[in-house]
Amino acid sequence: MKQLDVTIMGQPYRLMCKADEERALREAAAFLDKKMCAIRDAGKVKGNDRIAVMAALGVAAEFLSVKAPQGPLSDLSILEVQQKIAAMNQVLDNALTPQETLF
Repeated sequence: MKQLDVTIMGQPYRLMCKADEERALREAAAFLDKKMCAIRDAGKVKGNDRIAVMAALGVAAEFLSVKAPQGPLSDLSILEVQQKIAAMNQVLDNALTPQETLF
C-alpha cells in the first residue's frame, strides 16, 4: 500500500492505495475536485458536505447514463452497477474516516 496526498477543494487528503492504482486515484481526485469546485463556484450550494453530495450525485448519474459496449461493466445490470458504486463509496468512507480527526 502507498500513501497518496491529494487536494480537493483546497483541502488536503492523505489516502492509501495500491501502487498500481495511484494514477487512477489521482485522476479521480482531480475529476472530483473539478466537479466540486464548479458547484461551489456556481454559488447555488453552500457547505462542503452538500457540495460533495451534489458532486457525487452528478458523477453517479453520468456513470449510470453511460452504456459501455465493451469493458468490465458491459455485462452488468443497473443494480449490479449501483452495488459497485455503493462498494466504492464504502472504500472511500473507510479511507476518509481517519482523516476526520485531523481537522
